[in-house]
Amino acid sequence: MTSPSPTYARSWWADWRYAAALVLLCAVPLIYPPLPPLTDVLGHLARYHVQLNIDTSPYLSRYFGFEWALLGNLGVDLLVVPMSKIFGLQLSVKLIALAVPPLTAAGLLWIAREVHDRIPPTAAFALPLAFGYPFQFGFLNYALSMALAFLAFGLWLRLARAERWALRGALFVPLGSAIWLVHSFGWGVLGLLAFSAELVRDRGHGGTRFHALWRAGLSTWPLWPPAALMLAWRSGNVAGTTGDWFNWWSKFTWLTNALRERWEWFDIGSVILLCGLLLVGLIRYKIRFDKMLGIATLILAATFILLPRILLGSAYADMRLVPYALAIGIIALRPRETTGRAVAAGLAIAACLFCVVRISTTTWSFAQFSRAYDDQLTAIDHIRPGSAVMVMVSLKCQSHWMTSRMDHLGSQVIVRRDAFANGQWAMAGAQLLSVNYQAAGRFAKDPTQLLRPRNCRGRNEPIWEDTLAHFPRAAYDYFWLIDMERDRWPHEPDLVPIWHGRERGVLYRIVKPAPSAKP
Repeated sequence: MTSPSPTYARSWWADWRYAAALVLLCAVPLIYPPLPPLTDVLGHLARYHVQLNIDTSPYLSRYFGFEWALLGNLGVDLLVVPMSKIFGLQLSVKLIALAVPPLTAAGLLWIAREVHDRIPPTAAFALPLAFGYPFQFGFLNYALSMALAFLAFGLWLRLARAERWALRGALFVPLGSAIWLVHSFGWGVLGLLAFSAELVRDRGHGGTRFHALWRAGLSTWPLWPPAALMLAWRSGNVAGTTGDWFNWWSKFTWLTNALRERWEWFDIGSVILLCGLLLVGLIRYKIRFDKMLGIATLILAATFILLPRILLGSAYADMRLVPYALAIGIIALRPRETTGRAVAAGLAIAACLFCVVRISTTTWSFAQFSRAYDDQLTAIDHIRPGSAVMVMVSLKCQSHWMTSRMDHLGSQVIVRRDAFANGQWAMAGAQLLSVNYQAAGRFAKDPTQLLRPRNCRGRNEPIWEDTLAHFPRAAYDYFWLIDMERDRWPHEPDLVPIWHGRERGVLYRIVKPAPSAKP
């Protein structure tokens, strides 16, 4: 811990009320939308519905199976069990999603205060990274585990400062296991942060660097028990796959996409600003890095480089780490001892403005996504409970910066009608739900619902002409084209339109062939 600089020891940006206001600000973007406009969350919401209702619904067991297993990816899956009894499922998921950015911000500010003894003027620059691309993508268990890891690391530092070693050991054995259960990545990042802190604290004990590394590793013993859970997870039919190592162009893209949301120039410019701030810290002009958090940032950066794209069944494993590594780097910065108060105040004002502007645009953007959802979701009023719905979502190329976030919107028929919709994931080691609807054949699972232009479609994503010609009409009752432009609506004789959106999207009832008469 560093002694507080007289430059900002009693300044407004170090006041707890300012920190509390920033934390509350991070809750604002998700207050309005009934459905969190986070791409994958809509698909996860359907899985939670199956999890909670498969034993009581007369329809869901026709299409899905669900079996609990020990995974390091169960955070929201477990939380919705008690919460849904009080708030209902949709509101429970919204409340959890709403809480993640404020918890992340609170964790970052707590770490900054423990390390610098006061919140530095630059800290607010880091808070919009709580809304980074992994959160926007809807990796909710992951984002929740990272928020809890940051809060736990703040506690780790606080107990070390008080030299409460026995209490820290007793608390972090269950805390580490709980964070692993939410998502294993949060536990792993907490271990790396704790190792960094112990390494810097231990350097004064003498010996070689190897001895310091060894002692720092041993000091993290309260976080070791989940390693046994990892071994159990990796066994059996939930092992998951790992692959796609050292894709350098993708890794550079993930860095530029750290704050990807709606406007490419604004989002990339924001990342450039943050990277520029880190560069200024490296050259030690007016601001400098705290040693411990600087080492933590380097370790997280090296981890990002070494991670593959798919790890233990979870895709985009490397991408998910980028905003959080940047955030740790930003809160590592503080003014140099020779920096004047005017410069520190200017940095604090700039950080506050950056935070307010980014979160304001996120609030507006989420509201726009939510209104677009509402227009498409009125189709569900025309679908019978227990039906089977073939869904296709018209999407732009993945290189297009802003997405509609409707990739899994069709899964709402599962939630609202106990119906079947193609598009659920079924990857060992990542989900507990299985798709058992054999009649749907190759048109049953993700990504059969994702319709992109042919020149940029992803691996295993469908081709429009092939789907229209070959999806099994007998297996489905409805054909729902989400966000599809009018000039692409089909006019097949067995597809009868029964609903369409204001401008885009159409729902067809599938006319079954009449049974042949017996001779």
